[in-house]
Amino acid sequence: MKITRRMERWSPLVVLAAALLLWQLVVAAFSIPEFIFPSPWQIAQDFAAFKGPLLEAAWKTFWVTMLGFALSIVVGVLLGFVIGSSRLAYTALYPLMVAFNAVPKAAVVPILVVWFGIGLGPGILTAFLISFFPITVNIATGLATLEPELEDVLRVLGARRWDVLVKVGLPRSMPYFYGSLKIAITLAFVGTVLAEMTAGDSGIGYLMQTAGSQQRMPLAFAGLVTIGAMAMAMYELFSWVEKRTTGWAHRGSQAD
Repeated sequence: MKITRRMERWSPLVVLAAALLLWQLVVAAFSIPEFIFPSPWQIAQDFAAFKGPLLEAAWKTFWVTMLGFALSIVVGVLLGFVIGSSRLAYTALYPLMVAFNAVPKAAVVPILVVWFGIGLGPGILTAFLISFFPITVNIATGLATLEPELEDVLRVLGARRWDVLVKVGLPRSMPYFYGSLKIAITLAFVGTVLAEMTAGDSGIGYLMQTAGSQQRMPLAFAGLVTIGAMAMAMYELFSWVEKRTTGWAHRGSQAD
């Protein structure tokens, strides 16, 4: 059992190391130029050479993403609560939200630039617009799927509709909520980088756009690796919090 858990813990690193090795061998075997498809070693060299600008750009992208993500949590939870607690609100609002979510966010960025100019505004709002939908949907689903029998029993015992939603519905929605956070945070980084590449003057997206225009693919890939590392770190953070706050919903992880 312990061996299996140890293998599960180290398996992502093993797969990553194997993928990087295969990548390096393919680039070397076919002599692919670095301005087309750089090798992991070339990316690592550029990361070391431009560590300062990369970390500075990463910090800018990170806190812009966190601002948009925090806004998406507030709006997503409130809107999800409204939609999930009322059948009328669910019927009226859910189709409109689905239609809005289907709009390509790349088409929205130029509009945000006209409204808010080049800089932080488009990045924060794009991160928000692309990440609030999963939170809203999961909160609404957690509340809307509350068992009618359970609600009937609680109402017979004297609980009001508000008590049922707040004391039973919201705690029951927590696994859905954390699941949505792990999805939304990765989408928030995508939104920020998209805005930075389209209408930014700093950040990882702007750095990657500049590197790409100069055919410095190793530096552009180093930006991609940085974004992936930040998103993965936040994903693991939410997974850690989830296991320690909603362990009752994950019986298989109780023994970890």
